[in-house]
Amino acid sequence: MAVELSLGDEVADLVERTRTFIDDVVLPIENRYAGDVMAAGGDDLRRELNAQAKALGIFAPHAPVEFGGLGLNMSERSPVFTAAGHSTFGPVALHLGAPDEGNVHMLAHIASPEQKDRYLAPLARGDIRSAFAMTEPSPGAGSDPNALCTTAVRVPGGWKINGVKRFITGADGAGMWIIMARTRGEAGDRGGATMFLAPGEAAGISVDRYVHTYDRGMIGGHCEVTFRDVFVPDEDVLGEVDEGYRYAQVRLGPARMTHVMRWLGTAERAHAIACDYVDTREGFGGRLGDLGMIQQMVADNEIDLAASRSLLTQACWELDRGEHASDSTSIAKTFGAEAFSRVLDRSIQMCGGLGVSEDLPLARLANEVRAFRIYDGPSEVHRWALAKRAVGRARKRREAGGTVA
Repeated sequence: MAVELSLGDEVADLVERTRTFIDDVVLPIENRYAGDVMAAGGDDLRRELNAQAKALGIFAPHAPVEFGGLGLNMSERSPVFTAAGHSTFGPVALHLGAPDEGNVHMLAHIASPEQKDRYLAPLARGDIRSAFAMTEPSPGAGSDPNALCTTAVRVPGGWKINGVKRFITGADGAGMWIIMARTRGEAGDRGGATMFLAPGEAAGISVDRYVHTYDRGMIGGHCEVTFRDVFVPDEDVLGEVDEGYRYAQVRLGPARMTHVMRWLGTAERAHAIACDYVDTREGFGGRLGDLGMIQQMVADNEIDLAASRSLLTQACWELDRGEHASDSTSIAKTFGAEAFSRVLDRSIQMCGGLGVSEDLPLARLANEVRAFRIYDGPSEVHRWALAKRAVGRARKRREAGGTVA
């Protein structure tokens, strides 16, 4: 039986309308402001572009229909998110960027009906932005979530949260928070974390500073945040107490894949720019695109992009089937993050001096893509997890009396 990979007519039309909107409206703004979304207007720009996306029927393709979205599954989201990712402002324009997209996904699956009305509804509509507060300064949680230091202590009617977070995307101006805090055990212990919801104006939350990074396409920065005796009532516990890490898995796998989708669009854009350049630039008695070394770089880009799409398709298929998809999402994320950096590097090289100039967007796009090898888990951590699971499976086979020889 053949595997069906074609898009339905509705999704194909959505992809085309998204591409047109990105090319005609969003890309000119991005290029005018050299990819700096805050310089381009920040939240004011977001609201303006969101309104246009809503009018075109392409807004929030991932959000539940009952909350104003289009309700696409992971496989259907992929080409739409990729089309939006051709501009670094595209995810902001369609309200499908991090962390909001991942938070919408998690709230839709975990939140109570009351929490959905209070937090998911305004977030899905784009009335507010959100932040997911997990990562901490050393020795706190980062790639190792068990190092979580932020604590939540029971008080009458709820909890009080204390701790410091760092690299919290979108923190400045966030209208709601999802906060991961330890409710059992000590830092380094396995488990014992809980997720809490809080409005943006909650007392005790302080956005202390921006941690300046290469990328410039995120509204609200990547910030250091302090939580001082932040009170969260019992009704704003997200999921069950002490089960935060388990619930976070609902968000992590899909969010890694939507990152791949968006940055795949960026890499496709860079490759297209390079192909256009080498097809027209004359040198050494002909066009650069006719030279063997250039053709190898073009071909290697094609291979990296095609492989990334295939791995993404597999992971999305597993997620849509309700599978955990730990291996496939780690593989797609790790390969994609590194492949996109290779694509950007080759594209810059093919364009020579223009590649590192501001006349083309390639150098700044390379900065955007480089962060992906760290965001949502460094490549090394995903490799460690993949190897650990593979060796574990081999051990189980051996203990069960199985052989591979």
